[in-house]
Amino acid sequence: MGKSHVFDARTRMPVTAKDLFAWHAREGAFERLTPPWERMEVLERTGDGIRTGARVVVRMRVGPIPQRLVAEHTAYIEDAMFQDTQMSGPFAKWVHTHRMWPEPTTGTSILEDEVEYVLPVGTLGSLFGGGFARRTLERMFAYRHRVTLEDLKRHAAFAGQGPLTIAVTGASGLVGSSLVPFLTTGGHTVKRMVRGKADPARNEVAWSPDTGEVDTDALEGVDVVVHLAGVNVAGQRWTPEYKDAILKSRTQGTRTLAEALARMKRKPKVLVSAGGSSIYGDRGDEVLAEESSTDGKGFLSQVSREWEAAAAPAEAAGIRVVHLRIGPVLDAREGALAKMLPAFLAGGGGPIGSGQQWMSWVSLEDLLGLIHFSVFTDAARGAINAVAPGAVRQADFARTLGKVLRRPAVFPVPSPVVRTLFGQMGQEALLDGARIAPQAAQRLGFAFLLPDLESALRFTLGRTTKGPEYHHS
Repeated sequence: MGKSHVFDARTRMPVTAKDLFAWHAREGAFERLTPPWERMEVLERTGDGIRTGARVVVRMRVGPIPQRLVAEHTAYIEDAMFQDTQMSGPFAKWVHTHRMWPEPTTGTSILEDEVEYVLPVGTLGSLFGGGFARRTLERMFAYRHRVTLEDLKRHAAFAGQGPLTIAVTGASGLVGSSLVPFLTTGGHTVKRMVRGKADPARNEVAWSPDTGEVDTDALEGVDVVVHLAGVNVAGQRWTPEYKDAILKSRTQGTRTLAEALARMKRKPKVLVSAGGSSIYGDRGDEVLAEESSTDGKGFLSQVSREWEAAAAPAEAAGIRVVHLRIGPVLDAREGALAKMLPAFLAGGGGPIGSGQQWMSWVSLEDLLGLIHFSVFTDAARGAINAVAPGAVRQADFARTLGKVLRRPAVFPVPSPVVRTLFGQMGQEALLDGARIAPQAAQRLGFAFLLPDLESALRFTLGRTTKGPEYHHS
């Protein structure tokens, strides 16, 4: 076996060691802590959470090489520490010890992650060699500790109002698959609304947007519904059939849900419904707030208007309804950024069309925060622009992404090429733009974690090691 290394990262957390431990022990902590640039998928879980003997099997990539990792929890002291050890996987040895140290007089604690590892021999070893393994760990734990810290702060802000039972549609999509672990690690119970047969043991609730059926009995006792379901707008070129599917998935699905909630004896207090920032249409340099007109031209603008209108039955029944008008969501796993990455990493990225169109983006972390904030803030009602305060022109987006990736961003994609490749979808989703301001969110006191583009890109792409205090030997 090769040389043993020890990597150690520590950060002060704004809660007690007991609360810090509880966050890690809850369902969803593994998913919440997996960096978006790391391709990891949980294949199997056995045992009791993070207690000794529990196992997790993960599919991951190490550089270009797919790997299977089997880890077993090998030590556990309630409110103080737990440990997981690689049984099989890419390293010759990997033992990760998580410690929570109390700081008694302040009510805060120290989170310590200690990793003892031995690099593998052969191809993987040379891939990991030198400082690469250390830099990889620094990036990973900078992300993990930032997520832990900010999640704890966000949950603490509304601790007096919870925990809640929250139903989520679209729980397996880009936003839903991150929202569910964010909520469960915060101590909330999540019921996933699924098409087809539901498994009550897994907190699933059956619904069928197409036929108008919702299992309202299984929704009894739910405090909040977060509605995220809908066909991916940029999933393919827009045929008449696909456009029909986009529209129906939003309007029929929302109406089905709103009518079902309105019929319930004990209604949820809040419905937070995803919507589109495309509702404003292509408006050039005009700064758009929630009060701006929503009579934009184009298919996506029409979809967004009908989508919001479909929630009317819930509002009429006295449920507080929030329409989040969501801009392009920045996350390394899926969506607009993920589609751009291969070209930029290859050095072939650049502005799209004129590059002058405005891009009103939002980080996935701040979208999760806005959903959470909307659930707990009674004054949040109606339209809320779910975009960062730092809207940029598309050319500036390309330049900033190139800077973060340390790649040139000088190869434009001319408008005629976009229209030829993507048709109407290319025009409306890529060439049109709007300069949208999150005025309602800011007026209500929402604090953005990642308000400027460069910090948002560095966060989701792991291009920073700022964060914990590191020790390495």
